[in-house]
Amino acid sequence: MGELAHHHPQELQLHVPGDQGAKEENSYHSTSTITNNQSTLTPKPKNFRWWIRVALYSFFVLSGQSVATLLGRLYYNKGGNSKWLATLVQLVGFPILLFLYFIPSHKDPNDPNYPHIQTNPEAQSHSQSPSLKSLALVYLSLGTIVALNCYLYSIGLMYLPVSTYSLISSSQLAFNAIFSFFLNAQKFTPYITNSLVLLTISSTLLVFHSNSEDPKGVSRGKYALGFACTIGASAGYGLLLSLNQLCFRRVIRKETFRAVLDMLVYQSLVSSVIVMVGFFASGEWEHLRTEMDGYELGKVRYVVNLVGTAIAWQVFMIGAVGLIFDVSSLFSNSISAVGLPIVPILAVVFFGERMDGVKVIAMILAVWGFVSYVYQHYLEDAELKAQRKSVGGDEVSVTSPLNTPIARIGG
Repeated sequence: MGELAHHHPQELQLHVPGDQGAKEENSYHSTSTITNNQSTLTPKPKNFRWWIRVALYSFFVLSGQSVATLLGRLYYNKGGNSKWLATLVQLVGFPILLFLYFIPSHKDPNDPNYPHIQTNPEAQSHSQSPSLKSLALVYLSLGTIVALNCYLYSIGLMYLPVSTYSLISSSQLAFNAIFSFFLNAQKFTPYITNSLVLLTISSTLLVFHSNSEDPKGVSRGKYALGFACTIGASAGYGLLLSLNQLCFRRVIRKETFRAVLDMLVYQSLVSSVIVMVGFFASGEWEHLRTEMDGYELGKVRYVVNLVGTAIAWQVFMIGAVGLIFDVSSLFSNSISAVGLPIVPILAVVFFGERMDGVKVIAMILAVWGFVSYVYQHYLEDAELKAQRKSVGGDEVSVTSPLNTPIARIGG
């Protein structure tokens, strides 16, 4: 589970008051005001403990994502057949996130290096907490999309080799850019366009890929269904990421640690309830004992597989949230996307899948597309830094991007 980032939350877009261009509010930023005599815009140096945390969170993201995806494939390979159960274990471990509420934030609300926490009383007056009705509608709507996406991902993983599945899942980058164009005023620069083209070609190549190595010898029709569901889930997740950003900007109007954590927990709660209802309504729960008895690795390992999958996804979530608030959403999702070539390689090692020429080309194109996507945001961040250094005056307006929390690549 997971989300693609857009901008660096620690970097500031500065406008000199009185400048005509600064009078129009950017459509996807929230603004707070600080004065030069109250604070400095120089970022604080990173200490050793910061690097340790970033390394640990990165390990959580990569290991959680890879392990969860491989365990999901193993469940199907060894006799598991419940799509609703495979979906439920992606979500039901969310109570682990509740422990994060007890971790004190190490960020000072008055520190301008973290402008996503509003520091000006006037700005705060325009950013009052939304009504419970508005929040409930947001959580219900987004939680429903999460449940649908996870179910589609489960179908895709059931009928596709895990390497093919992971490569197709990378198309969520392209979908996120498209939806962000319509919902969040994302510009289609040459690098973003290049990324869209490469990711589209990468996924298209896999449409015509031979299904001779498909898991359990599934038919071409089921292969096509798995492909369509994975593409649909990737599109849905791209939409979800853009909607998250839109909701933070229009409804929640702040992006603090507590606000992002609330979004994750309540989305997971809603989606878990929906999937639980589907699990019992479908009647799949009636076959669990038979499925457990017939599991090739035994009953104990059947339970360990399911519990391990649930824990692995939450380890991924904890790492992603940690990276968002210690570094940036862009970095968090960049680390997540690094898992793109990891899962197919591990699938070759553990499941004996073939990494033929078509898959290698698809992987190269997908990684190239991802690098192009990230490089565009690197250029934007560099431009913001240059603006920050060149701006003078007694007062500046600090504009903080509200980033999409989490990406999900390959699971």
